[in-house]
Amino acid sequence: MDRHLPRTPHVRRLITVSGLFAFALTWLADIAVVTSASMTSGTAWLPVVTTGPLIALAVAETPWSPSLGKCVAAAVSPSLALTAWSLIAQSTMAWWGALETLGLLCMALRTSAQPGRPAAAVAETVLISVTVLLLPLRTGSWQAFTGGGYVLTVALAIFITLGYTIRALEARRERTAREVRYGERLALARDLHDLIAHHMTGIIVQANAALSIQAAAPDKIEPILRNIAQTGAETLESTRRLVRVLREESNTPLRPGDLLTDLGQLVSAHCAAASPGSGPTEAETARLEATAAARAVRLRPEVETSAHRVVQEALTNVRRHASDAHTVVRLDADTERLRVTVTNTPPHRRALTPAGGRGGFGLLGLRERIEALDGTLRAGPLPDGGWEVSAALPLAPS
Repeated sequence: MDRHLPRTPHVRRLITVSGLFAFALTWLADIAVVTSASMTSGTAWLPVVTTGPLIALAVAETPWSPSLGKCVAAAVSPSLALTAWSLIAQSTMAWWGALETLGLLCMALRTSAQPGRPAAAVAETVLISVTVLLLPLRTGSWQAFTGGGYVLTVALAIFITLGYTIRALEARRERTAREVRYGERLALARDLHDLIAHHMTGIIVQANAALSIQAAAPDKIEPILRNIAQTGAETLESTRRLVRVLREESNTPLRPGDLLTDLGQLVSAHCAAASPGSGPTEAETARLEATAAARAVRLRPEVETSAHRVVQEALTNVRRHASDAHTVVRLDADTERLRVTVTNTPPHRRALTPAGGRGGFGLLGLRERIEALDGTLRAGPLPDGGWEVSAALPLAPS
C-alpha cells in the first residue's frame, strides 16, 4: 500500500513476506478444497485458476502498478462476470474461492486506506463490498448465501475498519508534518529577524559615527561607508529569506556565535550525557573534526545557526537511537559549500523503542530549514549499520 507511515526496512520486508505467505497458503487451501472428491466439476476450478490469481495480482502494489481505480476495476470486473455467469448458467460451483475473497478484502482495505479522494474511496469500497457479498450466489444455495454473507460481512467490516484506521493515522501524520514545517519556518524567521536587527544596529552606529567625524576626519569616512555597504548587502540577503515566513511574538532570540565553540559544547554535552559503563568511554563517545578550510570560511549568520541545528538534531537522534555508538561531527568546506556531517557507528544494543518515544519529525523540519537556505540535507543508514546526517550549506560569496 502507498502508505507513508514510518516503517523500517525490516518491517516492510516482514509485511511483504507475510502477505505473500498468506496468499500462497490461501491458494493451496483453494486447490485442496476443489480437488476433494465432491468438487471435481470444471467450473469449480475457475475461481482457483482465473479470478483468484488475477485479483491477487491486482492487489499487489509495485512501482509498475496502474492507478488504484484501474486496479479496482481489474479486480471487480472478472469477479462480477464469473458470479453473473454462474447465475445465468445455473452453475453449482459449491465453492466461490478463498483466494479471490482474500484479494477483494485486501482491495477494500487499500481503497479505504487511500488518503484523499474520499468520494472515490467510498464508491470503490462500496463496489468491492457488493462484489464480495455476491460471491456466495455462485453456490446456488440460499443457505450458503445467507451463511456466507454473514461471514463475509464481518470480514469486510474488519478490513474496512483497518483501512480507515490507517487512513486516519496517515492524515494525522501529514497534519503533524505540516505543523513541523510551519514551526521550523517560524524558527528560521525568528533567527533572521534577530540577526537583521543586529546588522541594522551596526549600520546606524556607523552612520552616526561618520556624521560626527566628517568635518574633523574626512579621510575616515570612506572605510565606514564601505562597512555600511557590506553590512547592508548582508542584511538584504537575509531579508530575502523572510519571504513567506511569519513570526510569533513569544520566542527566545537566537544570536550567532562562534560555530566551532558552540559545536564543541554540543559534543561535550553529548559525551557527558552518555550512560557510563554502557558503551564506550566518554572520550570515545564523540569527537568534533574541522578541516582548515572549514575553520577559515566566512559564514552567514543564518548558515551558522542552521549548521548548529543540524548537529544538535543529529546528536539528539544518536542519543535516542544509538546512545552507546561512537559519533563523529565533521565540518568541511569548499569554495561554495559548508558541509556538516554527523556519523555514528551501529549501537552495541538496539532498543525496540527509542529513548523519549518515537518522533520522526525533527529531520523533516530541519530539511525545511536547510532547503530554505538553498542547501541540501541527507540522512540515511550506512552499509555497516550506522547512520549519517549530512548537510551542505551555501557560503557567502567572497
